[in-house]
Amino acid sequence: MAPGNFSRVTEFILVGLPDRRELQVLFFTFFFLTYAMVLLGNLLIIATLRTDPKLSSPMYFFLCNLSFTDICCSSVISPRLIVDLLSQRKTIAFEECIAQVFFLHFAGASEMFLLTVMAYDRYTAICKPLHYPAIMSQRVCWVLVLACWAGGFLHSIVHTLLIGQLPFCGPNTINSYFCDVPLVIQLACTDLYGTEWLVASNSGLIALVCFLVLITSYMFILATVRLRYTKGNWKAFSTCGSHVMIVTLFFTPCIFIYLRPFPSYTSNKHVCMISTVLSPLLNPLIYTLRNKEVK
Repeated sequence: MAPGNFSRVTEFILVGLPDRRELQVLFFTFFFLTYAMVLLGNLLIIATLRTDPKLSSPMYFFLCNLSFTDICCSSVISPRLIVDLLSQRKTIAFEECIAQVFFLHFAGASEMFLLTVMAYDRYTAICKPLHYPAIMSQRVCWVLVLACWAGGFLHSIVHTLLIGQLPFCGPNTINSYFCDVPLVIQLACTDLYGTEWLVASNSGLIALVCFLVLITSYMFILATVRLRYTKGNWKAFSTCGSHVMIVTLFFTPCIFIYLRPFPSYTSNKHVCMISTVLSPLLNPLIYTLRNKEVK
């Protein structure tokens, strides 16, 4: 279609939510309670870690930032999802859709990088304990966290600019409960071959590389613990077990969604729900119930 020969789409219709009233009320209750638990649990972790001087190690500093990113990720999706469940017409303006994509990928990519940094922190603490205070100094920790947020911003701004310059002339129906890059760009009235490769490299490939780095670090940790078994090392390794659970639930949906061929892409709202709604809930549950110091 020639540029300028189309009517610009001003809103998208979200059809990924149930139509039956009984199911809407059930889902509303579930997601409202889940979001409330995400907020209360992660805010409690942040308050605890910020007020207790004994919880000032790099691991807890990163955990505090992880709780903040979990709040951000959940707040981008859950409030609108809860409202739409009780709305008759589930629409989102084009500008709001772009903003949702930006903040979702900003917080999501920042959390992705932060989880990788946390794995490096555990690797350094277990595999190089004598050098740990020098390697993970307070200044280094701040630099790593700022780098995570900067990386998340660069990742997100690429997607935002990419969608913003695409022509949308209809249809405008998204089979999901939120705006995400693969589903939105499929509605564009133009050839998407280059766009699909850019999205796959900017999201799927980054997620895959970070996940492989995480798995590699855990393999080194496992090897070190087996060679030098001590009570302290085993306690640290147990902490990593909880970390692995969060990492798997967070990265697997991202890799599955963004590395798939886009022509065969269909809505995966149930898979997305794991990383956008349920994963932020597991952070306060796992890190408080399995960590005696935090409790």
